[in-house]
Amino acid sequence: MAIRTIRQIKNLNNQTIFLRVDFNVPIKKGKVLEDFKIRQSLEDIDYLLEHGSKLIIATHLGSPKGKIVQDLSTKPIANLLSKVIKKPIKFLDVSKIKDFPTAKKLIAKMKPGQIAFLENLRFNKGEQSDDLKWAKNLADLADVYVNNAFAVCHRSDASVSAIKKFLPSFAGLLLEQEIINLNKVLHPKKPLVILIGGAKIETKTTLIKNLFKSASQILVGGALANSFLAAKGYSVGSSLTDRESIKVAKTLLQKNRSSLAGGSKIILPVDVITSTKLTKDHQIGLHNIIRIRQSGELGPNEYICDIGPETIGLFSKYIKKAQTIVWNGPMGLFETPSFRQGTVIMARLIASRAGGRAYGVIGGGETIEALNLSKMAEYMDWVSTGGGAMLAYLGGEKLPGLKGIIK
Repeated sequence: MAIRTIRQIKNLNNQTIFLRVDFNVPIKKGKVLEDFKIRQSLEDIDYLLEHGSKLIIATHLGSPKGKIVQDLSTKPIANLLSKVIKKPIKFLDVSKIKDFPTAKKLIAKMKPGQIAFLENLRFNKGEQSDDLKWAKNLADLADVYVNNAFAVCHRSDASVSAIKKFLPSFAGLLLEQEIINLNKVLHPKKPLVILIGGAKIETKTTLIKNLFKSASQILVGGALANSFLAAKGYSVGSSLTDRESIKVAKTLLQKNRSSLAGGSKIILPVDVITSTKLTKDHQIGLHNIIRIRQSGELGPNEYICDIGPETIGLFSKYIKKAQTIVWNGPMGLFETPSFRQGTVIMARLIASRAGGRAYGVIGGGETIEALNLSKMAEYMDWVSTGGGAMLAYLGGEKLPGLKGIIK
């Protein structure tokens, strides 16, 4: 594997660099609530500035679908970054094509070591349609393109895909580390154990299929497990699932049955924590009943909210033997304190195994939130900035953002 990184650029001095980052972070009332993704790109920013570059930083925020939404402005991110690196940052709005001449003039006056930060790229409808004209206008602002936004590399956005047609293109240091660390999962030290949860089965299918052969066990929890339990004919009460997800689960379980000579690989919950009443935001109702149920023994009005104690013990048995561990997706409604025990225990166990006895990788926004609840994030070997992109890469999919940068 060969990666074209910024270290291979012979002369960065006085070069204008278009640095595509993923600073898609939570913002409330103009304040950034969580800065993990921003901190992960500081090494690249420092490297480019130290080598005399003029820097244009660009990101998307949310999904405004080509419309200007003030609550999704990237200005608060630019302000926070300015404070973190202790440098002034010029904020430029290039939401419309007519904005580019002014932006180009201002960027042309920049000196080495100075920074411009662009308004939300998705304010222009050309961004998510991979529009060549929009990409060309972005490219005209710079001399070199650097992709450091692994989290959107699985998307054909103009600032990730089409822009590379017009500029010499390289991977940032963070993107390089993402690929190096995820490749350790593709060529794992065995046993390889995958812990997978969350809700969207369609985003996990290729990962399960691609790593099925090399994995020793695939532990399934969260709402994802509902579809597998339903596919086996078990009652899941009123828990989240749908007909298409159950159909996909049946296909994967058939693959699992064909591997039974070597032991079942897909491991499902054997007991769950349930609730008979949830509010719309998944909070516990005043007269809520929380029970532990063997999987498949749920009443019609019960919701699965977490894995149960027997399942925690079962999953732990496999994780303790693992040499490589991949985790994506919570085990239940971890946002609610009463239903986060399974997720937090898994987080602590994986973190305690990582950094020596096993190689531990996690990814996905909710998974990182859960890891932070365990207060053991520092012990993980690699925390990926991409959820969907990590699943796509490990699933063997072609990522548009990596084309031409990584072979």
